[in-house]
Amino acid sequence: MIIPKTPKLSPEQIKELRDIVGEFQCSIQEIVGAGQNVYAIVGDERHELMINRIEGLSYVDRVDTIQSPHKLLDIRSELRNHRVRFGGVELGKELLLIGGHCTISPKEPNLFYETAQALKEAGIHGLRGGVWKPRTNPYSYQGDEKALEILMEASVRTGLPVNTEVMNEEQLDIALDAGVHMLQIGTRNALNYSLLQQVGKRIAQRDTVVLLKRGRHMGPVNEFISAAEYIVNFGNPNVVLCPRGTLPGLEGYRNHPDESVTPLLRERTWAPVVVDPSHSVGKAMYVESCSMAAVAYGADGLCIESHLDPVSGLGDDPKQAITPDAFKALAEKCRAIWKLRNP
Repeated sequence: MIIPKTPKLSPEQIKELRDIVGEFQCSIQEIVGAGQNVYAIVGDERHELMINRIEGLSYVDRVDTIQSPHKLLDIRSELRNHRVRFGGVELGKELLLIGGHCTISPKEPNLFYETAQALKEAGIHGLRGGVWKPRTNPYSYQGDEKALEILMEASVRTGLPVNTEVMNEEQLDIALDAGVHMLQIGTRNALNYSLLQQVGKRIAQRDTVVLLKRGRHMGPVNEFISAAEYIVNFGNPNVVLCPRGTLPGLEGYRNHPDESVTPLLRERTWAPVVVDPSHSVGKAMYVESCSMAAVAYGADGLCIESHLDPVSGLGDDPKQAITPDAFKALAEKCRAIWKLRNP
């Protein structure tokens, strides 16, 4: 990884770097950080002559050769100074709160609008809403593109940015064209490297954030971080890691709550961690406890399913969504834990 002396290099300087590394069958990928761009050497960066030639350039501060499966996301990477922002929050400086329906019903748009307004009044920073839904049963409700219009209208009405899941390239393009602020890559696609690469390519010139969920089947920590590397590798480092429970499940819960993986992630990567307690436990009555535990373990934020009238909701809402009032009470407790952790 090449660290320049200035915040970014000129096109002429980048061309010179590309010419040098090209002689060694490598290429350069510019990674746009909040205050400092870095330039990843893609390929075998162990060529001593190549490194010497680059370090001899007047505009290069140094070349870091990090021997890690996830060089960009490694805690030693220069990107450790990058800060992800969403909903007016700089992650790490304030507890990020995202809430909304598991599944938006195109037949009842006002339910989502009213939930969104109630959540805004409860103090959340961003709205989540399911447009397309991955389902184990092919006959279950799969979502409806019309729900995307409702999601974006709620954003306009509340002034809050939105999060929604995409499962393929077509949905990815539709969501980006609509102006979705945070793309969610769900647990079933956490290791879909082709999709992760396409996400990275499509957001390379945008400020879009990606919420990457951990795989259900006990995705190892390094494997989880390396999946995020596929996205960042194309130039946009706005990636958030999301533990959401793993399999095999723990009796009584939907999954095996994995908020305790947060310290391991923070030890190995600079990427912020936002925990999804709703899918971890799968029952509304347990969401508050799981949320507080997540913050105590060091989470930078929470993504929680919330519905004004859960029993009338679609998808998982009837069993695991909490009301906006419950969200507000939960948020107060979690912020108190956050302050203890960050005096």
